[in-house]
Amino acid sequence: MQKHIHNVSETEQKLEIVLTAEEFKPELDLETENTRQNIQLKGFRKGRVPAGMVKKLVGPAIEATVAERLASKYFGEIAEADSIKPASRAELEEFSFDDDRLTITLSYEIHPEFDIEDYSGYSFVQDIYAVGDDDVGREIDLILKGHGTMVPASAPAGEKDTVIADVTKLDASGQVLEDQKTENHHFNLEYLPEDNPFRTSLTGCKPGETVTIDIEAKEEGEESYRYEVAVKDVKTLELPELTDELVKEITQQKFDTVDAFRQDVRQQLEEHFSHKSEQDLLETISSKLIEENPVPTPSAMVDSFENMLLENAKRQMGGKFPAGMDEQELRASLRPNAEKHARWMLISQKIAEQNDLEVTDDDIQAFAEKEAAKNPEVKAEDLVKTYKSTEFRDYVTDTILKDKIYGIIRSKVAINGEQKPLPEHGG
Repeated sequence: MQKHIHNVSETEQKLEIVLTAEEFKPELDLETENTRQNIQLKGFRKGRVPAGMVKKLVGPAIEATVAERLASKYFGEIAEADSIKPASRAELEEFSFDDDRLTITLSYEIHPEFDIEDYSGYSFVQDIYAVGDDDVGREIDLILKGHGTMVPASAPAGEKDTVIADVTKLDASGQVLEDQKTENHHFNLEYLPEDNPFRTSLTGCKPGETVTIDIEAKEEGEESYRYEVAVKDVKTLELPELTDELVKEITQQKFDTVDAFRQDVRQQLEEHFSHKSEQDLLETISSKLIEENPVPTPSAMVDSFENMLLENAKRQMGGKFPAGMDEQELRASLRPNAEKHARWMLISQKIAEQNDLEVTDDDIQAFAEKEAAKNPEVKAEDLVKTYKSTEFRDYVTDTILKDKIYGIIRSKVAINGEQKPLPEHGG
């Protein structure tokens, strides 16, 4: 067997494999015989068609099957012997049989060879969130909203109130548009954008007032509209008193006192924002390393991440895209992000390789014990069995390796903490 490797680009190669008759003829004869045993031809019993006639009738198909099989076999051997790191499946480009040799040409993508820029002098800022009593109180209020009661407001509509009104849509000349009247529409002012014209116009209104709202055309060809909003009622959400009994109801008996509930809310916030802090820092670090290391990315690897991002987008839309959505346009918009994912994978793999990082059974055991500590009902030994199973081992291994890579990077860069208030969010 002879081999010739040609570098097409930093991420592409072609491999020419030349096999002697001794290497390919047994496979060719075996495939011919198997085909002869199964072929049916008028005038011959099954399995009795002459080999010469079989080659004449289906010889090209037999040769293609043999070439594909031998290409797969020898490519694996050559890739291991020459330390080739394929980034895609090897494709059979062409093959040719002579009496004494078979020439096969394969094309495939590879992981590029590159060096990582020294990052030991890099400095990063990590957001540090301290959970205070006010943060806990706001979070509890969000929880209590699900148990609140809407009551008539004692004052004009505030920014967190709900306005109930009849809405009539008019055209630019002031004529009422047919079938464009909505009765008892609920405007929850808190959840409308701050610059929304309905929010700005209805804030401060009272029952019995009529508000006129003009919506100007934003683009040429669009029409302007006017809305008449007849306010019928203004309601505010009254939160219940937080008591031990309500805590039992809210938590389904998990907690039976207000103090225990407050402590749990605080702990959940601390864990959430600690995780957010770490994830944001990792994103900042990876973005910096990607920027400083413009590694060429194999298109097959980018395609894989693009498909993953597309599927994620589809799941977020309920499992399928809306009718009329241009999937190719969406793919194009996702491509740059997919390239970043692929580049970070190559960079992180290089860091793991440079530091001889690997995941051992002891690492999986430690990971299982850490996860079991979060839930007393789960035993570490049961998690170990699950994590070592065929279904979960790759995922768990990748997770542990990612943490090791992150640890290596963190040990070499400067990280400065910066206190940040918790971002407020609606409920």
